[in-house]
Amino acid sequence: MSTTHEDTAVEPRNAPAADSLRDLIDANLHMPFPFACNRHVSEVTAGVGSWLSRWGLTDEPEMAAMIARTRPAELAAFNSPTMDADMLQIVANQIAYQFVFDDRAEEVGQQGPGQLLPMLSESVVILRDGRPPSTCLGAALADLHRQVQERCTPAQAARWAWHSREYVHGLLYEAVAQTQSVPVRTGLCNSIRSLIAGVEPFYPLCEAAQGRELDADELHHPVVRRLARLSADAAVWIPDLFSAVKEQRAGGMINLALAYQRAHGCSLPRAVMLAIRLINDTIREFEDLHEAVRPELSPAGLGYVDGMIGWMRGCYYWSRTVPRYADTAAAPALP
Repeated sequence: MSTTHEDTAVEPRNAPAADSLRDLIDANLHMPFPFACNRHVSEVTAGVGSWLSRWGLTDEPEMAAMIARTRPAELAAFNSPTMDADMLQIVANQIAYQFVFDDRAEEVGQQGPGQLLPMLSESVVILRDGRPPSTCLGAALADLHRQVQERCTPAQAARWAWHSREYVHGLLYEAVAQTQSVPVRTGLCNSIRSLIAGVEPFYPLCEAAQGRELDADELHHPVVRRLARLSADAAVWIPDLFSAVKEQRAGGMINLALAYQRAHGCSLPRAVMLAIRLINDTIREFEDLHEAVRPELSPAGLGYVDGMIGWMRGCYYWSRTVPRYADTAAAPALP
């Protein structure tokens, strides 16, 4: 489970002044990709609400409130501004599902990692073997799998299922990490974070949105694979900056900024600055490699990589305004 970098961040210098932690992030994070939003956001928002209700995932008031604070359709619209409405609905449904699944897994995992096994095993056999579901969460996943299979080629759907199983496995790793008496090191924290963020299952959907399947040589091109790793890492770590206050109050362990705080014994604003340095290096490497490989890519390949850019850009603009992370705007930028 390797990520872009390990403990390589250096002490930031000459940081611009800021009043709040959100201002500190905005002033220092390198975000070269401008804001964009899909024009179908309103209809997809309604579609997510109907889909979650259909499978009973928002029957509990607490879960409905979580979705309202999280705005999954908005995240989808920011990430995928050029997708057609049908594909965007699949993306938004999956984002919503993963937020529900993640919150349920966190709640169950607090009782011990072993308590998660029935929930995680059901997901794996649905994705791997096509087994019928036995819970509301399983039924929603089976329907999501059906949507993907109807819109994607068999190879794209298989890649989606494989990455989705990796996400499920990551939640078990997270539950184990949360129970350890010894703090999780930064490199291991980042490896687990890259799985539980669930970004990579969306890349086959970005491929499917291009209208044709990428050739194997292009899909597995070393630079394209590196771009996928870089973009997934950046897309995961950017929300960690904005969620650090929330996670710190909840006792969370798997967060890039909190991992740096533990490793360096520093304040949260200083840890956020260390995390920003790592993210900026990651995004700049992506920019350099993207520029170098562009002449070699087909139109579909270019669109596929644009989907990776969308996730980095979208996660930033979503994270800075979503109610889920509102505490960041009130947290001081100085210790």
